[in-house]
Amino acid sequence: MNDGAGTTAVPAQSPTKAPSSIPSATDESSEKLYGLLAEFETPGAILSAAKKVHEAGYKWWDCCAPFPVHGLDKAMGIRPTILPWLVLGAGITGGTLGMLLQWFTNATNLEIWSGPIWVTGYAFLVSGKPFASVPTWIPVMFEMTVLLSAIGAVVFLLLLNKLPQLYHPCFKNERFARVTDDRFFIIIEAKDPLFYRAKTQQLLASLGATAVEEVQA
Repeated sequence: MNDGAGTTAVPAQSPTKAPSSIPSATDESSEKLYGLLAEFETPGAILSAAKKVHEAGYKWWDCCAPFPVHGLDKAMGIRPTILPWLVLGAGITGGTLGMLLQWFTNATNLEIWSGPIWVTGYAFLVSGKPFASVPTWIPVMFEMTVLLSAIGAVVFLLLLNKLPQLYHPCFKNERFARVTDDRFFIIIEAKDPLFYRAKTQQLLASLGATAVEEVQA
């Protein structure tokens, strides 16, 4: 603009402001995929589907049913459980401890430091009875065998089945609520080496599933 004095006034410009940082809308991070859940209506359907899933080579998968389905464990390729051997070991341990306890308390003069006090065995001689009288020890040995076998069976059963399990991703699925009523399910986990979402979903659908849904972790 000319101000009449031969000079041109340049309008003052406000300093350029750096654009204020607008926080971008952060979408909620998608939950991690746990696996695919397939629903079946009859025991025969899930039995046939379990055979096909096992033949496909999947390792990280499971079947859920409202009641035991005869032959399902064989169809899944489940190997015999190690639980009987663990219970046997617990029983042998109990019987051995029962024998050693009676041998220590009734047939020896040994002293053992048990923590707060010394424990001393007492050679108990009655009517010429031998110190190591195994027949008289049988009742206690039997009871100790039964006791540790029973406790071991319960404890190892819970450990092998990872119980109590207060949460599982399948609990969030509405369809899965019918697993205690009249529906049967197969869940294939995403961590399985053979898991590919599209391929696995197609496989489950081809097995006659009434629905195949994602399960988020």
